[in-house]
Amino acid sequence: MASTGRIKFTRKERSWILYDWANSVYATNIMAAIFPTIFVAFAGDKGDIWWGYGTSIATLIVALLAPILGSIADYKGMKKKLFTLFMLLGVVFTASMALTGDWRLMLVGYIISKIGFSGSNLFYDSFLTDVTTNERMDTVSSWGYAMGYIGGSTIPFVISIAVLMTMGYSNPLAQRFSILIVPVWWLVFSIPMLRHVEQVHYIEKPDKLSLGSIFASIWKTARDIATQKGLLLFIIAYFFYIDGVGTVISISTAYGTALGLGATGMILALLVTQIVAMPSSILFARLAKKISTRKALLIAISVYMFICFVGFIMGFTLEPHQNKYQQAFNNRRARIEASYEGYAFENRSLAEKTLATYMNQAQRALTQPGNEPLEDLQVRDGSGLAEADAKLVIQAAEAAKADLLAFREAEMPVISRYQDAISFSTVLFWSMAILVGTMQGGIQAVSRSYFGKLVPKKRSNEYFGFFDIFGKFAAVIGPLLYAVIGNVTGRSSFGALGLMLLFLLGFVFLVIARKPLDQLERERALMPEA
Repeated sequence: MASTGRIKFTRKERSWILYDWANSVYATNIMAAIFPTIFVAFAGDKGDIWWGYGTSIATLIVALLAPILGSIADYKGMKKKLFTLFMLLGVVFTASMALTGDWRLMLVGYIISKIGFSGSNLFYDSFLTDVTTNERMDTVSSWGYAMGYIGGSTIPFVISIAVLMTMGYSNPLAQRFSILIVPVWWLVFSIPMLRHVEQVHYIEKPDKLSLGSIFASIWKTARDIATQKGLLLFIIAYFFYIDGVGTVISISTAYGTALGLGATGMILALLVTQIVAMPSSILFARLAKKISTRKALLIAISVYMFICFVGFIMGFTLEPHQNKYQQAFNNRRARIEASYEGYAFENRSLAEKTLATYMNQAQRALTQPGNEPLEDLQVRDGSGLAEADAKLVIQAAEAAKADLLAFREAEMPVISRYQDAISFSTVLFWSMAILVGTMQGGIQAVSRSYFGKLVPKKRSNEYFGFFDIFGKFAAVIGPLLYAVIGNVTGRSSFGALGLMLLFLLGFVFLVIARKPLDQLERERALMPEA
């Protein structure tokens, strides 16, 4: 990692790059792939809806704090302190999520840990100006992005998948491991950043910090952007389509889990997304150079609209079969659970909670016999039960299994149609994962570079600060839109379809902005130092 061709990174540059390696595992294991499926399994039928609300809350808080924190971080010695605070906030509360089985506490831990993750990234990005020169900034920044995809996202992610596949996805120890590897990896590889990176550029700290001066600066930048039609239209378009991009990343596995897709298959598909994303982003940059950046972005947005439509079809065709199976299973489950009254449990609450976990596993096993056959299903978590209760729980589980085997025989047509629908939707999920991989890195990287072409170079930091605020606020709408539409309609598939609106608005604003954007880009090219 120390060099590439003639380039040799300094210790500060290597340390800065390594932080992307450190924290990218959070984006993969916690935000995108593994933890959402665990959370939905604990939270139940509306787990994906609660996940959408939690993601929106966390992102909204960071968006509201971002301009204030950014202004405070400019003062001497404050950037490192704030970075460390938010990094540790993320690490500690990520670890806390592995220590509870209560989905409400998991959700609280997720919200606070995501605030820590997003907040630390605000300061991490701004440290780029402290660790390198303007001439080397593109190279150092690109390597941070690359190392996040190559190592930080992939290595601990693959280890987690291997543990889950070996021990069983529903195994509590395997689930805890896939969560706990995140804070450990994150903290260990953050040490070089904490040791070697310091704030070089700063302003002297006043006796009292003024909120008035902070908001005055934000208002001035907003006013300058509003006077430039091309730039204003682009940033509005970016606001909508980048929100859609972020929502697709954050909600995909929660959506798939709510539909009953196999967690392991979804995770492997998202691993493919990570692998495809890096080379695709490089190719996408070449496409932008060949046909123009604006046209390349329109192509990417169009692909994302198609992805949303595929996601809708994936759920819309599956949900009727899922509902029929769910209704039949719930009726049989109610009868089975009523039989528990015949067992003299000492601790009835704990015994029935253990049996409820067993029934949740059985529900999955009935629809995916190749993965977790019902015949081999055992009570997996009887911790805390007295010996007598443990024996009774095993007896009750065996009786339930016999009942469920009869249920499978009687409801085979319903189960078979649901299994076929799951297989079809899984193929669509893989197709979506590959499509997202081809566009994800490219649309983010090219959007940032295009914005850089449109802003005055001498004031680029001020403009990019505003650009970052827009990006953070944008990430609030998508998850909320998905959650509200899914909740109102009672079908998650309509929530997925609703995300198309974000990309459509982004597409329309980019089309409208063609002439003013082309004119502004030509003007900036003639005065690159302005």
